[in-house]
Amino acid sequence: MDKAAHPPVNFAHRRRFLGLAALGAGALTLSGCATYGGFSYTEAIRRLLTVASQDAFEQLLAPDGFYDTQLARLAVDDALAGRGGAIASILGSTIVRERMMREFNSIAAEGAYRAAPVVADTVRVIGIQNAAALIAGGPTAATGFLRQNMGQQLIEVMLPEVSDALRVVNDPVLGPALSQLAGVDLSGVAGSLTRRTEDAIWTAIGQRESAIRADPYATNDPLLIGAFGMR
Repeated sequence: MDKAAHPPVNFAHRRRFLGLAALGAGALTLSGCATYGGFSYTEAIRRLLTVASQDAFEQLLAPDGFYDTQLARLAVDDALAGRGGAIASILGSTIVRERMMREFNSIAAEGAYRAAPVVADTVRVIGIQNAAALIAGGPTAATGFLRQNMGQQLIEVMLPEVSDALRVVNDPVLGPALSQLAGVDLSGVAGSLTRRTEDAIWTAIGQRESAIRADPYATNDPLLIGAFGMR
């Protein structure tokens, strides 16, 4: 792999960046919003999404974050489904399957790194017309609202990164396997891997939102406690 063209992951830098981005979104003070008990419904939803997404990306961008997170782990068979008869021979070896699973999950992290600031920016500026309903909604109501409003943005941002990462894999075991795969449908694999990465990101954010709603006191955040602590 060309290190200059495809630099190694710097997870500490990523976590620091995510923390700063989340702080910027969470520190917003909004005027003209529906309020209750001294806090803004809209600000509470922004804070909820900020903390949930920050926690989710920190988990996923930790070393082996996707691979070690059961609900986020990307299976090789899912990413390669329907890619032709050559796949059976490529995945016939246990060592190839395991290495490919780890590589796919590492590539997912590359995509998630590109997605993180997009999510943070969207939380900061998105219009929230019915924040009170989101506060009263189900365990992942705010995550569902954000995902619906973002549409295909994460796919569009991650697909080039995932495609590039697949093309420059430099592994003595995976190299030949991916060379065979390139003749089958490497772009299809990149698209499948990107979609599954997006699903994993939203699943992780939803999990964190649900956990915050269930126990807002664990956040030590007065705004979240005020919004969800008495429900």
